[in-house]
Amino acid sequence: MTLNAKAERILSVDNLFTLIEQNSSELATLRSATAAADEGIAAARAARLPDINASLALNYNGNALLTNRQFGDAMWTHVPHFGNTLSLECVQVLYSGGAITAGEQLARLGKEQTLVATELTRSQQRFLAISHYLDLFKIDNGIRVYDSNIALTRRLIDDITERYNQGMVLRNDVTRYELQLETLLLGKVQLEDRRAIANHRLCNLLGLDVNERLVPDDAILATLRDSDTEQLWQQRALDASPALRRCDLNTQVARQEEQLARSEMLPKISVIAANNFTGPILTEVPPINKNINTWFIGVGVKYNLGSLYKSNHKLKQAKLNTQRTVEQRTVVVEQLNNDVQSAYTLYRQSFVALNTQQKSVQLATQNYEVVNDRYLNQLAIITDMIDASNVRLNAELQEVDARVNTIFALYRLKYASGTL
Repeated sequence: MTLNAKAERILSVDNLFTLIEQNSSELATLRSATAAADEGIAAARAARLPDINASLALNYNGNALLTNRQFGDAMWTHVPHFGNTLSLECVQVLYSGGAITAGEQLARLGKEQTLVATELTRSQQRFLAISHYLDLFKIDNGIRVYDSNIALTRRLIDDITERYNQGMVLRNDVTRYELQLETLLLGKVQLEDRRAIANHRLCNLLGLDVNERLVPDDAILATLRDSDTEQLWQQRALDASPALRRCDLNTQVARQEEQLARSEMLPKISVIAANNFTGPILTEVPPINKNINTWFIGVGVKYNLGSLYKSNHKLKQAKLNTQRTVEQRTVVVEQLNNDVQSAYTLYRQSFVALNTQQKSVQLATQNYEVVNDRYLNQLAIITDMIDASNVRLNAELQEVDARVNTIFALYRLKYASGTL
């Protein structure tokens, strides 16, 4: 298959976003991270369950040596050689100073942070994809403009060649139009090369075969003009922005870390139950070759006195981190406000540019028709015709760019507000 025989795929914006969701390697990584976060929540929740420890030991006991207090009168005493120990202990935490609850909440917040990171990445991937997509659309329209002008120039060359054969114009006039045609052909080739680069990048981004030729759906031109005010877009950004929600989650995480630091300065209370089955009984002299089973149940209190002078600095650090996340949110709100205002202004400006370019195409076309009539009536020279043709070509190309730029500006506004 040659480069020019690539299989075509007509791609709508909905298809574009679906492929991003299915094939993005970055989103796949974050989905794995979300699954891991679910297991982290389960692990944190399991900390509320009791700890059960069991141990079994079989041992060989050597004979004991007895002496008096002055280490004299030494004698060996027989000890039953086979020993066994079976222990079972259960500890249920009743109060941990809030450490278990904070750990569980941190695990939940960790999952929410992963979900927000997924939203941010999805928005970034969509914006990148729509940028390449609209670039393809713009290039395709530019190629069509070049094709139209190339066809027109070839017809003019045929007309002028006929007039040259009739002795009505100079050979130089034909040559100038042939040069104009070569310039147009070169411009088309440059656009086709740009298209190949954009197509390759978009295929890689979407996880498609790079040999496919992606064709944007013309239905995107039906994208409605948004008439909402800037205030509405600003409110949408405050309600939906993943960046802002990430700041809120960071603050919640910092507060839970405060609670963890505070819990180190509080006592831990647990219920403890244990059972021991051991033998022989070596605490008697002579030892008793029997098994003995003992058990107990009670309440244990553990308090780390060192935390009174060690953990206070950690608690202060946690409080400062919380203050930092609150202040950082203010910075993000300001940046979000600026981004939305800028994107909204450029969106409105894009329609002014489109109206201007549409008027320019109208005027350039009228100018070309007038100059063409004058040239055919030998009232204008060939350079006037070439200038008029170039002006019309540039106007048509800029009008195509302006039309696509209005669509891109709308998606940029959605991206800035966190609603893409």
